Amino acid sequence: MSVQDLSQSNDTNSLSTQTIFTLATGTGLSVATIYYNQPLLGLMAQDLQASVSSTGFVPTFTQIGYALGILLLVPLGDKFNRRYIILLKSLLLSLALLLCSLMPAIEGLLLASLAIGVLATMAQDIVPATAALAPAEHRGLTVGTVMTGLLTGILLSRVLSGTVGEYYGWRFMYELAALSILLIGFRLWWLLPDFDVDTKLSYLALLKSMAGLWAKYIDLRRAALSQGLLSVAFSAFWSTLAVMLHTDFHYGSAVAGAFGLAGAAGALAAPLAGAIADKQGPERVTQLAAALVALSFAAMFLLPFLPTTGQLTLLILSAVGFDLGVQAALIANQTLVYSLEPAARGRLNALLFTSVFIGMATGSALGSIALADFGWTGVISLATVAAIASLLVRLKAKSA
Repeated sequence: MSVQDLSQSNDTNSLSTQTIFTLATGTGLSVATIYYNQPLLGLMAQDLQASVSSTGFVPTFTQIGYALGILLLVPLGDKFNRRYIILLKSLLLSLALLLCSLMPAIEGLLLASLAIGVLATMAQDIVPATAALAPAEHRGLTVGTVMTGLLTGILLSRVLSGTVGEYYGWRFMYELAALSILLIGFRLWWLLPDFDVDTKLSYLALLKSMAGLWAKYIDLRRAALSQGLLSVAFSAFWSTLAVMLHTDFHYGSAVAGAFGLAGAAGALAAPLAGAIADKQGPERVTQLAAALVALSFAAMFLLPFLPTTGQLTLLILSAVGFDLGVQAALIANQTLVYSLEPAARGRLNALLFTSVFIGMATGSALGSIALADFGWTGVISLATVAAIASLLVRLKAKSA
C-alpha cells in the first residue's frame, strides 16, 4: 500500500496512535545511538587500554558521521522509497552497533563509531516520512509528537547508557542498542506503507539542488538560522552542566545525567506546540518558543542570590523551560519548512538539521570556552544572547 492509497482508505485522514508511537520510538532509539558513548568513555578507555585523549575522539567521530549522513544520505529520501531506506539503515545500524561492541582496539572503535553516526540518520528519514503521512491540518501535532521521541532519546540516552554501563559494561550497552534498532526497524517496515518517489534527479543533481533550495526559500534560511542559534544555547548548557555541577556543587555524573529527566519533561509537552502551529501558524510558535528559551536562560542569572536548594530548583525549572522552547521551535520550523516544497522534504530536512548540527557543535565549543574563562555566568550569557538573537530573527521575519 502506498501513502496515497493509505490516505484514500483512511476516512479520518489521520495516523493511528500505534503508528505515531512507533515512529516516535524509532526516532528516539536511532538518535540515541549517537549519545550512548558519552558516559561510557571512561569504561572504554580502561577496557581497551587506550588513552583518555584517544577515547575522546569516539563522540567526535560519531558526530562527524552524523553530519555526513545528513548531508549525503538524508536527501535520498526524496529519490527512493523511504520504507526501504529506513529498513536498510536499521539493519546496517544494528550491525555497526554490534561490531562496536566487539572491537578489541580503539582504532576499530573509532571506525565503528563513524559508521554509527552515518546510519543513525535513520531518525531524519522517519521525520519526513511522518510529515508525508500526516494530513496537513494535523501535521504540526503529528510531527511534534514524533519529534518528542527524538529529543527524549537525546536527553535520556546518557542516563540509560551510564546506568547499563556501570552494572553490565559498555559492550553490553551496544549489544542492547543493536537489538533495539533491529526490532524497531522491522516494526516500522511492518507498519509503514510504501512511499511515492518525489523526484527522478540523479544523486549528484539531488545534492546540487540543495543549494538551489537554500537560495530559493528565505523562510528556509530564517528557520535554519533561528533554530541553529537555539541549538547553540541548548548545547552550551548541556555540554558544560556536568563540569559545573562537579565544580560548584560537588555532584557526580549520575546527578548530571538525572538532569536529562528534567529536559525530557519539557520535551513531553512539545506536541502542544505542534497543535498550536496547526491552528495559529508556525511563525507565532517560533517567536513564543525563542522568547521562552531566552527567559529560561536569563532566569539563571539569579542563581548567585539563592541558597543551594533554590539554585538546584531553578536549574531544573530552567532546563524544563528551555528544552520545551527549543523543541517547540524545532517542531514549528519543521512544519514551516515541510510546507515549502513537499517533493523536497528530505533535502529541506537535511538543510535544517545541518544548521542544527552546526549550532550544536558551536555551542559545545563556545560553552567550554565560556565556562573556562568566565564561569557559569559566561555560559548563561552565551545561551541568553543566542536565544535573543534567534527571537530577533523571528521578529524580523514577521515584520518583513
